[in-house]
Amino acid sequence: MGRRIARPGQGVFVGCPCGLPEPYEGCCGRYHAGDEAGVVTAPTAEALMRSRYSAFVRGDAPYLLRTWHPRTRPERLVLDPGMRWTGLEILGTADGTAFHTTGSVEFRASYRGGALHERSRFERVAGAWVYVDGEFPE
Repeated sequence: MGRRIARPGQGVFVGCPCGLPEPYEGCCGRYHAGDEAGVVTAPTAEALMRSRYSAFVRGDAPYLLRTWHPRTRPERLVLDPGMRWTGLEILGTADGTAFHTTGSVEFRASYRGGALHERSRFERVAGAWVYVDGEFPE
């Protein structure tokens, strides 16, 4: 799989913070906001990971907690309001489609002053993808 890079902090960026060209409202925003029935879930592990990155960019801790596996979810999450995320690069994916119950996404999320390289694990719980945990490759 090729690398896909998003750099919302560079130049005029009209797409979603996750790096896809769609406007936020039609991309990750639909998962954050839900719909008339209440919840819209990401269809793949990669889509969930992208939506979680966008939630970090936007400071949406309730969404991050809602999409965290109950087994590993912290009781609360305090986000640093000074953190400035500047880009997302998908390095690879494994499984994580509608035909799987588990999946992983390796990515690099850049922020002002550094970058986070993580291989995240995801599982389906009651049909919805949730973040389980991550490891930090060297």
